[in-house]
Formats: sequence, C-alpha cells, structure tokens
Amino acid sequence: MDPIRNPYAPGAGQRPPELAGRDRELEQFEVTLERVAAGRPERSMVLSGLRGVGKTVLLNALRGQAVRRAWGTGKLEARPDQGLRIPLAQAVHAAVREVAHRHRDPDRVDEVAGVVKSFALRAGLDERRAASAKGPRWTPPVDVPAAKGRADSGDLELDLVELFTDVAALAQDLGVGVGIFIDEMQDIATPELAALCGAGHEISQQGAPLLVVGAGLPHLPVALAASKSYAERLFRYASVDRLPREMADRAWTVPAATEGVAFEADALDELYRLTDGYPYFVQAYGKVTWDAAVGSPITAADVHEAAPAAEAELAVGFFGARYDRATPAERDYMSAMADLGAEHGDAAVATSEIARHLGRRPQSLSPARDGLIKKGLVYAGERGSVAFTVPHFGRFLRSR
Repeated sequence: MDPIRNPYAPGAGQRPPELAGRDRELEQFEVTLERVAAGRPERSMVLSGLRGVGKTVLLNALRGQAVRRAWGTGKLEARPDQGLRIPLAQAVHAAVREVAHRHRDPDRVDEVAGVVKSFALRAGLDERRAASAKGPRWTPPVDVPAAKGRADSGDLELDLVELFTDVAALAQDLGVGVGIFIDEMQDIATPELAALCGAGHEISQQGAPLLVVGAGLPHLPVALAASKSYAERLFRYASVDRLPREMADRAWTVPAATEGVAFEADALDELYRLTDGYPYFVQAYGKVTWDAAVGSPITAADVHEAAPAAEAELAVGFFGARYDRATPAERDYMSAMADLGAEHGDAAVATSEIARHLGRRPQSLSPARDGLIKKGLVYAGERGSVAFTVPHFGRFLRSR
C-alpha cells in the first residue's frame, strides 16, 4: 500500500494517530485542571512505566490539555548530570510567557519575571557550565532586573516555594493555573527531588494553582518516597503499561480506517502476539505491516512478511542503541539478567542470582549495576533485585 498514506508513527515521544488506552488519565486530568483553577485542593500527578509505553506521549497530551485551558505551561527533561535550577527556571519562564500577554498589569508580570531571573542566577558555576554544554546557552529574562530577596537564598526548597507562589499568583489573576511538566523525573538528584516535593507540599497547602506533572521509569514512585516520606500522598500515581488487546486493536484499526483500510482478525491476533501491546511496538509493527500489505484487508500473511523488518529496525534503533552504550562489564551483567529472566518473562532478577550466575561476589558487580541504572537500562524497583527498563530487552539479548 501507499507508504505516504501510512498512518503509524513509531518515534520517541511522537503522538500516535490514535492515543488508545489513555482515556482514564486524560479524563482525570481534565477534572484536576478544573478543580485547581477553581481553588479546590488536588494532587499533582506522576506517570511511571517502562520505556516505550508512551509516558512522554501522555505527558505531552496532558500538557496540551492545560494549554487548551489557557494555563501557563513549561516542560523540562531531567538529566542525571545536570542540576534542576536552570532547566526548571526555563520551564517556569515559558509558563510565565504563556500568561503574560493576557495580563493587564505589565509591571506585575515584570516583577514575577524578575523572581524567575533571581532564581536562575543562584545556579552554581558547575550547573551553568553543564547547562551550556548541553545546548545553546540560556539566559534568564534580560529586560527586567532580578528581584532582591526573593527566590535567591540558595536554598532550593525555599527558593522554589517563593518562585512557585509568585508564578501561581500571576496565573490566578487570570483564573487559570500553571503546570510544570517534567520528563525523566527519576534522573533528578535525591536532594533536589526532596526540595521539589517540599515546595510542592507547601504550594498545595496554600491552595495555589500550580501542578507538577512528572513522568519516569517504574522506580520513580520509590525515589520520590525516599526523598520525602509524604511524597506518596503528595502525588496521584498512574502506572502507564502496555495496552490491553481491545486498545491495541483500536490503535491499529482506527488510523487504518481513516485511510479506508481494514484488518482481518487473524492479522490482529498475530500483531498482538508479536508486540504484547507495548505502544512503541504497536506503532513499529503497524508501520512495516502497512508497507508490506498489498491491499485491504491486511492479513496475517502481511504481518508475517513484515515482522523481520520490524525486528531488524528495533534491533538497531530501540535495543541496539541502548546496548551499545553499555561497557563490556555492563553487557555481561545484562546478559546474566537475560539468561536468568528467561524463566519468568524477564521480570525482576535477584542481584545475588546474577552474582552466582557470573561466579562473582555481589559487591564486585556494584559498579556495573550502578552504571546501568545511571544509563537508564535497568532499575532497582525492590531491594536486592533489578529489572530491565526496556520491554523485551532480555529477549533481544538472548537472540544475539
């Protein structure tokens, strides 16, 4: 069939043509936006799940809902080697800009922009150098003076409380709120995560219209709870998982129907068997199957013909790129995880079992484990065990 009309979109954070299986989260967030804007208490939100399940897509969709409600919004992606102050200042500055043009008091807008500037200028030299190394150097608003004695103490939690308070008040003047959306939230250092939770706790007690919406790997809720004991009550947690069969079918059939194309039932059976309903795989196999099909309806034979192309593409881009980032010792560690996980569907594996499998002392494997966690390839969801952050990664390793 015509590849130009192919409706499927496998990509990092790229919204699929049919965002299937996420209706509940979208509906709940609509209610949250309305309640917060009306001054009613509501919790911020955290999305967690494996890579490729659509966390970033959903995070962007939630931000889109806030934008349609005329909220001020900003987004950042946390990185393990970068402090929080500068990227958060960028995100907050974006949110201020989104509401500033509708505010009737330019002087008040400038005052809040000055607070953003004072907050950013408290970043340490190392943090500023790290931020500049990642891309074009960002400078805080240059057309306003930095506020004195506001969000500039150097204590991140205190500064965040003052920053969030002032920015939320600016939005409240317009009857809306502010949403800060943070991707890869698990990469925020524990002290900074604690400061963010502490500030969010204070803001929620004030009833200020500001939400922090985070997305990260499955251990993000554990990391939040470790940073502040009340984090489990501060956020509403949503586990983003693979799609059930009905929703996966919808993700394939609805976009195809817009192009006048249908699927035979056995083709959908085979697609679901191959993908397990993981959204990235759903899009990847859908795309190559469309290109391989000769016409409508798409058959199981079309799926079988296309499957090797999907597997080859995933092996290079989705799995291979991650495998290539690992050191030889880290690859040995992951191979042991894959061998041991084969018996129970690549679920979490005890680190003591990995040590026995490799004939090593557990302590000697700590650098490899810690390196893999830092690179986002595995996570320690429970004490004494690790699991892959990427679905089917064990299967990929065993096929090498």
